[in-house]
Amino acid sequence: MRGQQGNIILIGMPGAGKSTLGVLLAKALGYDFLDTDVMIQAHEGRLLQQILDAEGPDGFCELEARYLSELAVDRCVVATGGSVVYSADTMRHLKSTGVTVYLQLSLPELLPRLDNLDIRGVVMRAGQTLSDLYRERVPLYERYTDVTIPCGGDDHEAIVAHTVTELTLFAPGAPMEQRLH
Repeated sequence: MRGQQGNIILIGMPGAGKSTLGVLLAKALGYDFLDTDVMIQAHEGRLLQQILDAEGPDGFCELEARYLSELAVDRCVVATGGSVVYSADTMRHLKSTGVTVYLQLSLPELLPRLDNLDIRGVVMRAGQTLSDLYRERVPLYERYTDVTIPCGGDDHEAIVAHTVTELTLFAPGAPMEQRLH
């Protein structure tokens, strides 16, 4: 793995399964798990949507970048917020700590998972649709990913197994490979 640390950084759209799959992946590998949205909420003492309402999208992204640019964990599956890719500096830092994994889901598969945008804490500009957001973010996820995992159609266990296989192929000799054999 890149750098001294062996983290797995999950990126992707809200609703792609970063938190759910992250917990299962951490369990499969014997890693710790960190959901950065939950971490930010805990440190701020407010829900993501409350932060967005008070700070706006740009203010939220600045806050997110500050927390994640200082993140220092090891052997951890890190589920990031979907907006993390707006900060090149933050992504450089995260990539220096491990492998980035893009959990890829098509827009039609994503739509039914995001029926609660008003309370979920999704960084969107006024008038922006989910389709607009998807078209804006997908190229950023693709730019920053080391490994892309298609998440449509499969069950969670199959996606986790596929992810472990892809990570082992991406980083032969990494700690996760030692755990699998």
